[in-house]
Amino acid sequence: MHWSSATPRGIFCSFRPGGSSNPRSGGGSSGLRCGGAGRAPGGGPDDSHGAPAVPGSSPPLLAGAQVLFRSRYGLSMAYVPRGPLWSGSLAVDEALLAALRQVARRRRAVFLRLEPSILEDAPQADTCHTWLLLKGFQPVDPVQPRSSIHLDLSPPLDQVFAGFRKGHRADIRRAEREGVTVRVGNTDDIETFYAILHTTSERAAFGIHPVAYYRLAQQVFQERCRLLLGIQDDRAVAGHLVFADAHAGLYLYSGATEAGLKSGANHLLQWHALQWAHQRGCTHYDFWGIPDGLGRAATATSEPQRLALEAAAQHDPLVGVYRFKKGFGGRVVRYLPAYDQVYLPPLYALWRRGTA
Repeated sequence: MHWSSATPRGIFCSFRPGGSSNPRSGGGSSGLRCGGAGRAPGGGPDDSHGAPAVPGSSPPLLAGAQVLFRSRYGLSMAYVPRGPLWSGSLAVDEALLAALRQVARRRRAVFLRLEPSILEDAPQADTCHTWLLLKGFQPVDPVQPRSSIHLDLSPPLDQVFAGFRKGHRADIRRAEREGVTVRVGNTDDIETFYAILHTTSERAAFGIHPVAYYRLAQQVFQERCRLLLGIQDDRAVAGHLVFADAHAGLYLYSGATEAGLKSGANHLLQWHALQWAHQRGCTHYDFWGIPDGLGRAATATSEPQRLALEAAAQHDPLVGVYRFKKGFGGRVVRYLPAYDQVYLPPLYALWRRGTA
């Protein structure tokens, strides 16, 4: 799916001292300010209201969202991937939602799609789901994978390694025996990584972004991004581009040549990625996408239902990816769905049919 190539819209909420209420009390919001950061995706002037609040600024950031736009026929779709970042305060979150609605309408959005980064079994999941329904949102399938695997990184690394399946531990050691070494890549290595990724995409028949996308991601995330290259016989045979936020390591992009697959280089790179996330203080590692049927099976209420979902998932194209990821341990998780707030109902169904 193609999104606007210009700078994504950032909406942040902050609290300025001197207001008549504490924003975390759920009461009034006279001290609350919401605004934007950067330029609008269309390249026009910043249309924020109030003073922008960005990380590291004063007053402190309480909540925020990145909004992407997809344009068509003079209209758009507004999309907040794996967000917003809610504050937990009714006043702050309602102000953020109002700011998102305002920006979406100014961009002539047919609808606004939110994709809360909240697991189904999280304590706040039911509250968030009900609140969004009351605000006029309707559940829909998400753009990002709904089911994933989360690996706990709080134990010492030797315990994390011991939790891998026997075959995965053997593949890591085999890669080392066969002379695979791991090198941390820099900006000059993105072309090498992209060549591996392109080869993988053709072999496995999945889409990838242009090389500029990965170069920009590396530049933007800086120390929160790590490019790992598996080297064998002086050639790069595998590559992982992984990320980290304040809590989690994120496994997003990877590829391997035929030689990399045979040597177990992907397993070795994943182990190094986990060590990097652990050293950064991440509490868990998100392997990102697996067949959603396995996520549904993990929360099935009956044994026959679970077995049926697991059997159906064996035909999913991602089942091989699931086996690779699950071999490192962790638990299967499932996120809340996406939520659409529709502004132009006659065009909503047409838009969704055009993107199906």
